[in-house]
Amino acid sequence: MEQPPQHGGAGARVLVVDDDPTVAEIVTGYLDRAGYVVDRAGDGPGALDRAAAHWPDLVVLDLMLPGMDGLEVCRRMRDHGPVPVIMLTARGDEDDRVLGLEVGADDYVTKPFSPRELVLRVESVLRRTRRAPVASGLLRAAGLTVDPASRRAAKHGAELALTIREFDLLAFFLRHPGRAFGREELMREVWGWDFGDPSTVTVHVRRLRGKVEDDPARPRLIRTVWGVGYRFETAAGPGEA
Repeated sequence: MEQPPQHGGAGARVLVVDDDPTVAEIVTGYLDRAGYVVDRAGDGPGALDRAAAHWPDLVVLDLMLPGMDGLEVCRRMRDHGPVPVIMLTARGDEDDRVLGLEVGADDYVTKPFSPRELVLRVESVLRRTRRAPVASGLLRAAGLTVDPASRRAAKHGAELALTIREFDLLAFFLRHPGRAFGREELMREVWGWDFGDPSTVTVHVRRLRGKVEDDPARPRLIRTVWGVGYRFETAAGPGEA
């Protein structure tokens, strides 16, 4: 049997939500041996109850759950506060993976999966969300204000409801205006991953545009650079697409 990574969870609390007892037991065992405090739930209502009792630092969430699917669980948790989510999906269900990212999942792992890989994904997401903010003070451009220290963002003074990853992506763009980045480069710089599906970046850019653009269908701030990726513009002339 492969051994879990010995990097240490530093006591972070992880909620594992899966209706398959065998999968849940294996995942829980690996996370426990890696140093995490693990809660378990077998369905959506149970997951919400466990989260209300002990708010997790991260959720490993199966997409297909009885009664209330993982998408709805993720939405309801997001209503109560930001929390990193790694979604478990069936292999080949690309539409489901995209839906998971659309509701705010930070990553997904397809079944069947290596428990060791899942622990590494958990560690990667938590490391990114817990890292110390870059000491750059407030970031301002195009009516947007981002405060890395408090992790708050606003558009024309109105606070934006951003997921953890959306906030990181926006802060990165504001730190590097006018420069084009490929999706793989954004995945390395913002997600901290050297592997993964670039569609993760595409979905997060689309979600972020929906919150910062006046007209997301005609983005003027986060621009597509065909054949490359994306570029953040601090100003855009009328009629630009």
